[in-house]
Amino acid sequence: MPSVPPQQARPTPPTPPETRRTAFAEGLDRLRAAATTEPGRLRIIGAVLALLVVAFGAVTAWQVTDRTAAADDVLHSSQPLSNDAADIYRSLADANTAASSGFLAGRAETGVNRVRYEKGISTAAEKLVNAAANSDPDSPSAATIAELNRLLPEYKGLVEQARTYNRQGFPVGGAYLRYANEKMQQEMLPAAEDLYKKENQRLRDDYDGATPYPWAAIALGVLALAALAWAQHRNYRRTNRVLNHGLVAATATATVVLLWLVVGHSVARASLNDSYDHGVRSLNVLHDARIASLKARGNENLTLVSRGAETKKVGEETYDAYDYDFQQDMDTLGKGLALAEQLADDEAGEQPVTAAVGNMTEWKKRHSAARAEDENGEYQQALDKVIGAKGTTGECFDSVDANLATALKHETTEFKAAAGDGLDAMSGLSIGAAVLAVLGAAGAVLGIGRRLSEYR
Repeated sequence: MPSVPPQQARPTPPTPPETRRTAFAEGLDRLRAAATTEPGRLRIIGAVLALLVVAFGAVTAWQVTDRTAAADDVLHSSQPLSNDAADIYRSLADANTAASSGFLAGRAETGVNRVRYEKGISTAAEKLVNAAANSDPDSPSAATIAELNRLLPEYKGLVEQARTYNRQGFPVGGAYLRYANEKMQQEMLPAAEDLYKKENQRLRDDYDGATPYPWAAIALGVLALAALAWAQHRNYRRTNRVLNHGLVAATATATVVLLWLVVGHSVARASLNDSYDHGVRSLNVLHDARIASLKARGNENLTLVSRGAETKKVGEETYDAYDYDFQQDMDTLGKGLALAEQLADDEAGEQPVTAAVGNMTEWKKRHSAARAEDENGEYQQALDKVIGAKGTTGECFDSVDANLATALKHETTEFKAAAGDGLDAMSGLSIGAAVLAVLGAAGAVLGIGRRLSEYR
């Protein structure tokens, strides 16, 4: 037989390297292994209970802190700034009204009228400084404030020129005053109104941040209580022991936090809504009514200043431009006062508004009489009925303004009381929730630890 040549041995294939398991996979295996024994299951239950209670406390503290900050902004920041914006508008309109009244008086202009004009200008400037300090540098409000700061000196210069020419008896003084009024009506007051609307929107946003229910915290609280109840029921089924002191303590603390959260926030929400419905809404209506009265008074004065030089055509009819605007402003004032009466929720708030309605009615009567004198060519008699010593439209305007100021003061007090109650209802809740959550988690761990000690 022929010999078989030696066969070459086949190489052994290399052993694949052993893959290393991740820490997560190893931890999951240990967790599965632990879950097969009662002590392991108890440790898992204790960890989950502690985590749920701590998460409940943390989310409660977070959401309540956000709402408390928003409520604090409502009371101490956005509403005062909204009020300042309304004061800027009102002060500018008041200064414009005083300027036209002083122009009509001419050399007989009283010091009181001059002081009123200067006070309106200085108040507007002061409020603009305050608004600038509390607005973001690149915000639209900051741009509006800068524009008003630019226009204010220009307006003052025009008024001073009108006053100077008027005292010298030059008719061009009336043109300067009308130009100043045009700058006020077409540039400054629209800018002030825009600022007022922006600050009101900022106030509304703060209300929206303070009033929503903290549903995430409430849901976690219900989940934590359900888990604690399940753990105690499980403990009872396995040991026939009714109570576990640690778990009972954890349940009690979680219940206290949940009740405190729901009741405290409900009270705060109700107070904040009340401060808006019976405070902010009334303040906005009263501010608008007061501004309408100031604009009406300014247009009434300018009707005599222009002496028919400015006309407006509406449909087929031609009207004196300033008298037509006066009528529109009085309509706005009437609607505002009617709404303010509806919003007033007590006699102290309703009484000054009712008095202002009576003043407005008398104002219209006296204005009609003054217009009749002016249209009959009796300019001096018309002037006396507007800025004279007694029985003038100016007295009615002053009474309307004073009554509206009283109503505004009352509603501001009502707002502060209601908003303050809302803020107080949430005070201490965030810290209390965090502390009680830690105590509850400790109680859950100790309660489970008591059961684990039985296996040692």
